[in-house]
Amino acid sequence: MTAKMSNREYTTRHCIPDSEAPFSKEEYAERLERIRSVMEAKSIDLLFVSAPEGLYYVSGFLSDWYQAQSPMIWPPTSGIAIHRESGRTMHFETEAEEMLVQFTSVSQDLRILRDSESSLIEFIAAELASAGWLSGTVGLEMFSYRPNRGHSELFEAAVTTAGAAVVDATDILRNVRRIKSPRELEYMREAGRFADIGMAAARDALKVGATELEIHAEMTYAMIMAGGEPAAIQLPVTSGKRTAAPHAAASHKKIQPGENVLVDICGVSRCYHTNLARTFSMGEPHPAVAAQIEKSSGLFTDLPQILKPGMRVAELTGFARDYYKEHGLWQDRGWVGGYELGIAIPPDWDGPFTYDADIDPGDATLDPGMVINLESDVYLPKGAGSSLVINTMEFSDTSVARLTQFPDGLQVIE
Repeated sequence: MTAKMSNREYTTRHCIPDSEAPFSKEEYAERLERIRSVMEAKSIDLLFVSAPEGLYYVSGFLSDWYQAQSPMIWPPTSGIAIHRESGRTMHFETEAEEMLVQFTSVSQDLRILRDSESSLIEFIAAELASAGWLSGTVGLEMFSYRPNRGHSELFEAAVTTAGAAVVDATDILRNVRRIKSPRELEYMREAGRFADIGMAAARDALKVGATELEIHAEMTYAMIMAGGEPAAIQLPVTSGKRTAAPHAAASHKKIQPGENVLVDICGVSRCYHTNLARTFSMGEPHPAVAAQIEKSSGLFTDLPQILKPGMRVAELTGFARDYYKEHGLWQDRGWVGGYELGIAIPPDWDGPFTYDADIDPGDATLDPGMVINLESDVYLPKGAGSSLVINTMEFSDTSVARLTQFPDGLQVIE
């Protein structure tokens, strides 16, 4: 006689939602081959992926909770092991996430910790050792916030005790992710459309007496209703003197007549982020303030004359530096630079590749498939705080395109 299946067993075995993986199995397979190629070049036999962005890139796995600041008995050490020689992967998780892995990821070999008396770290090390995967060099993502220092050290100790040599391999996934596939670029273009919708909603909601949080709510609502997703950072909205601190969180402060308002957003599609920022004035600004903002946004008017796929980053930073000096902005610069955009999961949307006009980028190039933003940030006269203008650019095989269409210049709210 067969024992009756519990509700728990029936649900986790037979009630799996339809797949939500954002890419085809073929694309994930191609990504795996590129990762293995880099592992080969770096003589790494096993790569353990723990960063949320990496887990999403490798398999599609996506969660609202990665245990980053959890109680110590819930270690943030789940992840995906990639074995270079065999091309196989193992996806390690706890029972609580077993169903989530099955409908968000394409992972086939799931290793689920079911013994509550066991440590997740010990379980992973034992499974890898049993498969013979810990006899060589293991790469860990040591510059990821996940796992945190304490659990990372315990994980490394368990792996080395099993006989592996451990090296830092943080850059493998970060560098492979830099060049976007056609499907990734489609998501980023869609994210740009959402960013334009959000910025238009912010503009329409701006009025004296509204709070920064109310503007935040309106633009977030507009993007979600258009098909977008929440961003990896709380969208900054700052006004008045607070604009000089552009990373301040939107607050209950009420917007006053004559103030500037900075709105910095990312449209999001399938976790892919496209950045857009603008400066608004509540009524006609002082002429000197308006002139400073227009000069700052003018960088983007002149920029197309030098943009081309494969260009050296130094050409872009040199152009921006020369423009700022020629227009008298250099001494008032905030940040003149940018960073890679793509997959982002809270708490950050900055990509791993960054550049600015104060740093020598060496021989780095902006290759087809890369997506970066560029910020033109300046401090303003008359104690008006600062201005922020940001656009996102896609480098294709033949051209460079902006992914948003919202006007660059100062936006005056009557």
